[in-house]
Amino acid sequence: MKIAFYTSNTHDGTMKGRYDDSEVRRNRENFFKKHDLDCIDAILLALTYEGNDYVRFNTIGSKYRGDGIVTPSTIELDSVFTRMSETPLMLPLADCIGAVLHDAKNDAWGIAHLGRHNLVQEGGTRNIEYMEQEFGSRPQDIIVYLSAAAGKSSYPLHDFDNKSLHEVAVEQLMKAGVLEQNIEIDGRDTTKDPELFSHSNFLAGSQETDGRHAIVAIMR
Repeated sequence: MKIAFYTSNTHDGTMKGRYDDSEVRRNRENFFKKHDLDCIDAILLALTYEGNDYVRFNTIGSKYRGDGIVTPSTIELDSVFTRMSETPLMLPLADCIGAVLHDAKNDAWGIAHLGRHNLVQEGGTRNIEYMEQEFGSRPQDIIVYLSAAAGKSSYPLHDFDNKSLHEVAVEQLMKAGVLEQNIEIDGRDTTKDPELFSHSNFLAGSQETDGRHAIVAIMR
């Protein structure tokens, strides 16, 4: 089986909000339909910055279908993994990396949020370690896609000698044993690309809406 993934843009509207927010729900439904997907089957990865643990993982099953999309969100994690096919996973973003990880040999895959908080806690490496422990994955068999993110000029990571989010994420993934050729990067800078939302731009007053684009991935 293969993983397909899609990224929304500003023209699709914001993808973050309560499941019963009519605008957000309409935006999501339209985006899903555009890619021949159904919201009813999807699962939202909801993020929270409460506490001090930003590398929280779990493996989920079919009982979560619709969670955060058509019912209230109950998944407050930094990464979710599954073996399910035909079940889209959705992660809203605005400057941080959304990672899609896939071990085709074990039909295991998931999505992960990789921002400054996660990377400071070695999130890139620990996601791979989780797949090793949970699914018996071999790091060299894992394919990773990294979404667009804020670039180094606007969002340098001071904890990592001012490297970019992408640079640090790749270093951590390779430290865990992922092969460089198995890492695909969307090199767009969310702070410079008008097709993508940016929380940094909103705070700076250069973006009117504090919106979120999203990545949606599915195994088929």
